[in-house]
Amino acid sequence: MDVPPVVLDRASGRPLSVQLADALRTAAAGGVLRPGDRLPSTRELAVALQVSRTVTSAAYDQLLAEGWAAGRRGAGTFVVGSAPGGSTAPAPRPPSRSPVPPSVDLRAGTPCLEVLDRAAWRRAWRAAGDVPPDAGPEPAADAGFQLAVTEHLLRHRGLPADPADVLATAGTSAAVAEVARLLPRGSRVGIEDPGYQRAAGALRAAGIEAVPCPVDDDGLVVEALPADLTAVYCTPAHQFPLGRRLSAARRVALVARARAEGWWVLEDDYDGELRYDVAPLPLLAALGPDVVVHLGTSSKVVSPTLGTGWLVAPASLRAELVAARTATGTRPARAGQRVLAALAASGDLSRHLRRLRRELGERRGLVLDALCAAGVPVTGDPAGAHVFVPLPDRAGEQAVVAAAAATGISLDALARHLAGPGPHRPAAGLVLGFAAPPRAELVRVLPVLGGVLREALDRA
Repeated sequence: MDVPPVVLDRASGRPLSVQLADALRTAAAGGVLRPGDRLPSTRELAVALQVSRTVTSAAYDQLLAEGWAAGRRGAGTFVVGSAPGGSTAPAPRPPSRSPVPPSVDLRAGTPCLEVLDRAAWRRAWRAAGDVPPDAGPEPAADAGFQLAVTEHLLRHRGLPADPADVLATAGTSAAVAEVARLLPRGSRVGIEDPGYQRAAGALRAAGIEAVPCPVDDDGLVVEALPADLTAVYCTPAHQFPLGRRLSAARRVALVARARAEGWWVLEDDYDGELRYDVAPLPLLAALGPDVVVHLGTSSKVVSPTLGTGWLVAPASLRAELVAARTATGTRPARAGQRVLAALAASGDLSRHLRRLRRELGERRGLVLDALCAAGVPVTGDPAGAHVFVPLPDRAGEQAVVAAAAATGISLDALARHLAGPGPHRPAAGLVLGFAAPPRAELVRVLPVLGGVLREALDRA
C-alpha cells in the first residue's frame, strides 16, 4: 500500500521509532488505516521516511507486541485494529454497508476468453518469439499472417483471396480510420443507425461526415441511402447492435449502387465467423471485389491482446494505404500477426473457433430460455455474441440499466449506439452480450436479469 501519513520530529528528544509507532497507532485508531490494510515493508517505509531500517523495524515490533499489527509469513504486516487493554482508543468500526454484489458484464463486444486454450495460446507466443527480430518495418503485413488470413477467409467465410490481397491492420476501427484518411476531406460516408459509433468516430476524426442511415429487420435500408456518398460502412453479417443480417437482395442492391455511383463499401465482418443456424450469406467482398473493402479482426474471436485485424481491398486502394503507411511510418505491429499465424498453422485457431461457436451457441440458448421464461421479448438472428431486447421507451431503458447495476449486472443501452432519431428502429432497448462472463456467472444472473426486465415491462 502507499506510505501512511507520518510526520517525524527529528528535533524532539523522543526516539524516532517511538514516534513512528505512535503515528501508525493513531492512524489505525482514527480509521486512516483500517483492519486488513497492508503496511509497507520496513525497507520501503525506511526509504520513504529517510530513516534507518532499525527505526522502522523497532516500530513494527512494538505494534506487533501490542496487537495493533500482525505478520503473515510471505505476505507482509497488516493492521489488526485495537490492542486489548491498550491506552489508545480503539479504531472505530467502519460504517455498515449493504454488500456489493460481484460485477457481471453483459455488455456486447467482449470476447469469450473462457474457451481459449491457454496451452495453445502459450505455444503460439513461443512460436512467434522464435522468429528473428525484424531489421526494418513491414507496412503491408507479415507473410505468414497474410497466408493465415487467406486460408481463414476461404475456410470460414468462403472468400477466395490471394495472400498479397491482405493488409494487416490494428483492428476494424483503425482500418476505418486509415481508409477515411484517403478520402477527400468533407466526404460523406453512410453509417448504420443504430450502429457502431467507434467507426463513426473514426470517420469524423478524419474530417469525414458520418451520415446516419436507417436499419430494419433486413439490415441496412439500401434504397434509403442518399446519392451523394463517397462510401458506406456496414455490418452485414450480424448488424451491430440490432443483430440482423443484411438480406441477399439488399447485398446485391448495395454492390450495384456502389458500382453505379462510385462508392466504396466498407464491410465490417462483425461476428461473421459466429453463426448457429445456417451458413452465412455470401460476403459483400465476394459479390463486389472491385468496390468492397472487407474488414476483419481477431479481437472478438481470440483476444484484443493481439491488436491485429485484416483488410482485403482492390489493389489500387491497398497501394494507397501502403504508400500512406510508408510516408508516415505507421504500421500494425507484427507480434500479434505472428501469434495469429502460429495459431492458424498449428490448427489451434480452427479448433478454437469450433469450441467458440459451440459455447456461444449454447450461451445464446441459455439467454433465450431465461428471458422467454420471464416473458421478455428477444430479437436478433442466431449468430454472434449478443441479442437485442426491445423496451417501450428511453425512460424504461435507463431504469432497467440502473436496476440491473444495483444487482451487480452491467448492461448496454441502445441509446449509446444511436446517431439520431429515425423511424426504422426501436426507440429503446438493451444490447445484451453473453460472451464476457464465465458460464457459471451467466447462469447465476440470468434469472435476476429476467426479473428486472419483467418488472420494467409490467410498469410500462
